[in-house]
Amino acid sequence: MTLDLNKIKQAQKNIEGVARRTPLVYSSTFSKQSGYEIFLKCENKQKTGAFKLRGAYNKIMTLTQEERERGVLASSAGNHAQGVAYAATACGIKSTIVMPATAPQAKVEATKGYGAEVIQFGEVYDECYEKAVEVQKETGATFVILLMMKKSWLDKAL
Repeated sequence: MTLDLNKIKQAQKNIEGVARRTPLVYSSTFSKQSGYEIFLKCENKQKTGAFKLRGAYNKIMTLTQEERERGVLASSAGNHAQGVAYAATACGIKSTIVMPATAPQAKVEATKGYGAEVIQFGEVYDECYEKAVEVQKETGATFVILLMMKKSWLDKAL
């Protein structure tokens, strides 16, 4: 994957008015420990509590009409789930999120509150991911993948 300035600018337009501009806060503790000036990006102030809304919303904005009609799918223990659910609902798209049975109940309820159908499966993330792959094959929904996933997971989803 290569960086493309035009895609970055388009992504910025896609999330305009949705993603909040969150503050940078200087950390004197981390700055002293590292010997560098360290600033923390407060993405916990984002609508869904994490930066993951940005990528989910941008991806959903790029879907074709046919993909929108089939809905979207994700697997997550919480933050990505909420970002995908929020973005899909805002765009009028059905979303299904597979979460581990051990996911924090507050994150499960928040994901449902953002409009997603939640399927809880497995004890750990890998198990819920495998279930999501099955659901994707059955439904044809677009899998909204968090790029920080293992390459082996990504290969299976593509």
